[in-house]
Amino acid sequence: MVKICVIYDKLRFEEKSLHDKALKKGLEAELVDAKSIAINTETKRRELDLGDVILQRSVSHFRGLYVTACLEHMGFLVINKFEVGQTCGNKLITSLALAKDNVPTPKTHFAFSAESAMEVIGKVGFPLVLKPIIGSWGRGVYPLRDGEVTNMIMEMREENDDSLSRIYYVQEMIKRPPRDLRCIVVGERVIAAIYRYSPENEWRTNVSRGGKAEAAPITKELEDLSLKASKAVGGGVLGVDLMEDEKRGLLVHEVNNTVEFRGASSVSDADIAGSIIDYVITIAKK
Repeated sequence: MVKICVIYDKLRFEEKSLHDKALKKGLEAELVDAKSIAINTETKRRELDLGDVILQRSVSHFRGLYVTACLEHMGFLVINKFEVGQTCGNKLITSLALAKDNVPTPKTHFAFSAESAMEVIGKVGFPLVLKPIIGSWGRGVYPLRDGEVTNMIMEMREENDDSLSRIYYVQEMIKRPPRDLRCIVVGERVIAAIYRYSPENEWRTNVSRGGKAEAAPITKELEDLSLKASKAVGGGVLGVDLMEDEKRGLLVHEVNNTVEFRGASSVSDADIAGSIIDYVITIAKK
């Protein structure tokens, strides 16, 4: 019997759904809090009863990343792999991976000081979007529409003690409807797609910020582009976020490693948790 371990650091709808679905499919399944794990350089796989496949579901990017590195070192099969988590958890690295595989994305600029970032902004012109290279749920994402506000944001970033604040990720602001698209990719399949609409008085579409979800048709274009983006970052269980540009069509702007699917599950007929567990079983039997 295949045993699945779901590692988390905040127990949410997604982790509970994956655990329950695994049990319903007759598998042995366990929920393990990442914060309870302690190992050393000599720890052997047999000392940790974590099963055949581990689903890494930690909310904390760094905790999930380094727990995965340790578990893979001991020979555990982890979904998603360390390299995938490292790529998707960093917007700059994600953009480079997508560009390398010719995945259409918004034009994005990288600068490594406030001065060089301001030079880029001056040359490109407003409006733009400034994003932290690591972060989720729309935190730290700012629309840049004029010089006064931009200067204030830059000062705030420079005063931040986090060294990553000195790395500037500046993206064109896409002319799009007040929504974006999220596709749930599992292996080589797109199993669900939703529109995420911005809430009132908010330009970001994150469901965590009150955005509304609605089922979206999985067109051939959407499927092909989502799978291409997934392959570019290493594949696995991923959330591919896209925007509808007025002139260029679909553009990929983010790929999520520990994808949330509560919003998608509420509006889609797809059995998202079940599809993920089926994929895990297939991987375990290879």
